[in-house]
Amino acid sequence: MAALWTLSLLLSACPLWPVCLALTPPAELPQPHNLPPLLGFNSSDGSLSVDLPMALRVFSVDYHHVQAPFEIVLWIMLASLAKLGFHWSGRVPAVVPESCLLIMVGLLVGGVIYGVRHSAPPTLSADAFFLFLLPPIVLDAGYFLPGRLFFENLGTILWYAVLGTLWNVLGIGLSLYGVCLLAQSSLGDVSLLHCLLFGSLIAAVDPVAVLSVFQEMHVNEQLHILVFGESLLNDAVTVVLYKLFESFLRLPSVSGLDVLLGGCRVVVVGLGGLFVGLFFGLVAALTSRFTSRAQVIAPLFVFLYSYLSYLTSEMLHLSGIMAIVTCAVTMKQYVEANVSERSNTSIQYFLKMWSSVSETLIFIFLGVSTIQDVHMWSWPFVCSTLLLCLVWRATGVLLLTAVVNKLRRNAVTFRDQFIIAYGGLRGAICFSLVFLIDDFPKKRLFITTTIVVILFTVFVQGMTIKPLVELLDVKRKKRALPTVSEEIHSRLIDHLLAGIEDVVGYWGQHYWKDKFEQFNRKYLRRFLIREDHQARSSILRVYQELERREQRGDEEAPPLVDPRSHSRPLLPEEMDSIRRILSRNLQNFNNKQTPAYSRHTLHQDATMDRTWKPLHRHHSLGERHTYNTITHWPQGEDGEFNRTRRVRAGLSRSHTVCSISPRPVLHDSTVPAATAQTGSADPKSSAAREDQISPQHQAPVGRAPKKQLSFVLENEKQQ
Repeated sequence: MAALWTLSLLLSACPLWPVCLALTPPAELPQPHNLPPLLGFNSSDGSLSVDLPMALRVFSVDYHHVQAPFEIVLWIMLASLAKLGFHWSGRVPAVVPESCLLIMVGLLVGGVIYGVRHSAPPTLSADAFFLFLLPPIVLDAGYFLPGRLFFENLGTILWYAVLGTLWNVLGIGLSLYGVCLLAQSSLGDVSLLHCLLFGSLIAAVDPVAVLSVFQEMHVNEQLHILVFGESLLNDAVTVVLYKLFESFLRLPSVSGLDVLLGGCRVVVVGLGGLFVGLFFGLVAALTSRFTSRAQVIAPLFVFLYSYLSYLTSEMLHLSGIMAIVTCAVTMKQYVEANVSERSNTSIQYFLKMWSSVSETLIFIFLGVSTIQDVHMWSWPFVCSTLLLCLVWRATGVLLLTAVVNKLRRNAVTFRDQFIIAYGGLRGAICFSLVFLIDDFPKKRLFITTTIVVILFTVFVQGMTIKPLVELLDVKRKKRALPTVSEEIHSRLIDHLLAGIEDVVGYWGQHYWKDKFEQFNRKYLRRFLIREDHQARSSILRVYQELERREQRGDEEAPPLVDPRSHSRPLLPEEMDSIRRILSRNLQNFNNKQTPAYSRHTLHQDATMDRTWKPLHRHHSLGERHTYNTITHWPQGEDGEFNRTRRVRAGLSRSHTVCSISPRPVLHDSTVPAATAQTGSADPKSSAAREDQISPQHQAPVGRAPKKQLSFVLENEKQQ
């Protein structure tokens, strides 16, 4: 494709060629390409010499000077135009996933290049994929990872990612070795370690392909986080296992000690990447604290520290995927609190753009790299690999889910299990790993089989998974963003569950989550967030987080519809019934008085008569005056309202607006409404209440008026 673009550029410059030839002497035309264009060429003594230019050139072409960046820009431009055309192709996006169409574009471009050059088109190297294209995708996935859902399902995700990957690798590798033993004539030179190596790379579920498909279906949050989290951590496990089996292949013999050391290496690689990402995430958060005077470069630290964590892990032979995901999750909440809203918007859009371009290039190069001359075909090996990938993943999901459902409150349904098993799409990770295998006679067979598995999973499974989700009626996610009230109630439930776990002595996830929140609020936020950006209230923090989430989801969220617009008006008898229910319940509520207590001071006498006993709040509230009932007084002759207030003698939570007869008589709001209607039935109780009112706040003597509860419904207001 680069040759076509170059050829078209040169052809467009044909009208200027006569000018160039007229101004350039013939002696300078056979000039070697490795010399500067303005230098002369002297061949009198058979040697090259540098001379001054004999004439000034008006126009010249030096493609070799800009070849690398020029071709990179052309590839990115081609990928972006293909993505743009996909979204303007009418009903095609509703039927065909974006990844499928991009691979088809890559196949077309690869075929054109092969037809023009009569040689294999350029392939995507493993170094370019792992060092330049994969980090932006993983960084975007980790930075915008739904933290609450991820950590609530972390045990299940690790269960699928670690044990499920080991199940698939060992199952596929051992089964393929059995197939090779049965077909000795064509596959006899494939060893057990080669089969395990191939099983480790073919078991890699690609998060790029999974995200591109599942984001278009909008499945429920639990299913999405299970599939996405499993595919994200699955890559880290498969890359580690691939490098482990690759090391075993280079050894003259493998002993039991080597296997034990290999298991230790897997643990060290995973935990090492975790700690490297945690370190760089905290450093990035601390650096963002001091960017108040240079907000322009604040987003740059997010990208630099994340990429540096990935490169450092790769340099130390640790898990780079684990490092960059941990770094993104660690620094997110602190960076968002330190930088401005414009910087947050810049981070968001740059990450989305960067990851989108990387995904597009990966899928296009998958198609381009398919057109090549290194294919080797074997029906038993290819068909067995395709079947074993489906069978071992399905059995692994069913068995692991049967175990994990015994420990989960929200069980993974059979429909979700089917989607998890069917959503194991392969992509660029296994394609890049297969090219890293050391040369041996069946390497081309491994490459061909990997390409077939990728094309089958992306095209067949990727195109049919959306109709299957609709056919099985899998629960979809709510498109509307949560409100502040929902978030507050959710946090209230978390605190209640943490308190229950603390009381019963069970150290569950809510207990540890509450402990981490206390440590985060007491130490980390004070140290990593500027003082002027620290929210004084947790409700304010929730509001700010929802605001940022709303800005990120404005383009995807559908317009909110007021549910009241479709509700029918209430009938008169229904409004009367609602009015009677509200009046009766409020009357009962006013009659009911319960003592206020805390966990530190319980009420001493719970059996005493509480009919007229005033209720007192905790002493920390102080002697503040409260207005428990809003009373509308008639206006006096002097044009002002007669306002009185009393010292708080009891606790009342009545928020009813009462209309009172014209006489301005103040009565104790702690008296029940039934007593207010019949007067003072108990002289001792009334005397006790009068003693609680200070002389300066006593109201004129008079009979307490009768309360009239009035409710005006919204339908009546509209009428």
